[in-house]
Amino acid sequence: MKYRKVKKNGDEISILGYGCMRFPTKFGMINEEKAEAQIKYALNHGVNYFDTAYPYHAGASEKFLGKLISKGTIKRDENYITTKLPPFSVKTKEDMEKIFQEQLKRLKTEYVDYYLLHGITDSAGWHRMLELGVLDFFDRIKDEGRAKHIGFSFHSHINLFKEMVDAYDWDMCQIQYNFLDETIQAGTEGLEYAYDKGISVFIMEPLRGGSLAGEVPKNAQSIWDEVSGNPSAARLALQWLWNQKEVTCVLSGMNDDKHIQENIESANESSINMFNNDTLEKFDRVKKVYQESTKVPCTGCSYCLPCPAKVNIPLAFQNYNNMFLFDAGIGGKIFYQTQLGGIMNEELALASQCISCNKCVEHCPQHIDIPKELKKVADYMEGPMDKPLRWLLNKVL
Repeated sequence: MKYRKVKKNGDEISILGYGCMRFPTKFGMINEEKAEAQIKYALNHGVNYFDTAYPYHAGASEKFLGKLISKGTIKRDENYITTKLPPFSVKTKEDMEKIFQEQLKRLKTEYVDYYLLHGITDSAGWHRMLELGVLDFFDRIKDEGRAKHIGFSFHSHINLFKEMVDAYDWDMCQIQYNFLDETIQAGTEGLEYAYDKGISVFIMEPLRGGSLAGEVPKNAQSIWDEVSGNPSAARLALQWLWNQKEVTCVLSGMNDDKHIQENIESANESSINMFNNDTLEKFDRVKKVYQESTKVPCTGCSYCLPCPAKVNIPLAFQNYNNMFLFDAGIGGKIFYQTQLGGIMNEELALASQCISCNKCVEHCPQHIDIPKELKKVADYMEGPMDKPLRWLLNKVL
């Protein structure tokens, strides 16, 4: 494994970090046996950075890491643990301490290495936290040694990002960034701005919720086929990030054995400035393919869930996007009904069930007008023959 230093404190962080938002599940809960085996594999191959948060797996992510810490699977003095303060759960100044104490208890540790203000999506949320005294709170827990270092994760526009960077002596920040998102949210401009200020940058959504890995549109794959060595799309997307000196660590929500192995291999093979101009030009061509075909910029983070109307919002958008990315045709609409029409799950989760309550919108890091886009999904993916189709699929499956 390769490591890069956090500029403010000299911590040597594995360039591949373990994102703990997407652990493998079984019956709706973390499959702890499988997740532990995967974490052990990552540890044995040099991964030393684990990123969780208060709401991940409804709190079970922190608790699971706590189990692994308490029994020594994750050695506390050899690895870095990050968790986050959720602004949406903070109503009073006292809530910050209450939540932090709960997190330390879940994690079965006396301190966290990095404590982040979680997922700022707009100026109002940031200024509300300032008024509640969040920076004083960070100073206090850092002075007390309960949080070694302080940072923030971000999902808003570049001007707010710069304001936040300049507001505090942050050790690091975490941004959504990949070769599709160079001009979205903080983007490349934010990456370089933070780096120049001495703040190390950690990357989330490096594969855009998996959309840059796995099956690739034919037009994009034909471009990747031109790259020597025949690397996978996922490997190329990750190495595009490690190619940049401003990137300290890339977080991957790893829950598949083969993906973990490939990610580790990709990290080991990476280096700064490894790509020549010809290869970088291919990324621009692939980006154009995705931009022309992707209808909804959903990353599948699931912050919009649960939906009061039971719509599986990320899955609805994924199926809709796939119609255009892969020219799925009638097969794509059948697959949509199979996944959201009560075939694979007992409950209907169709886009047409949206009641436009807008609860999802305030939680969306991508600032998607979800009800408006779900209406488009329903109009395109659903029709008068859906009920007979679901009856037939139930009989067949």
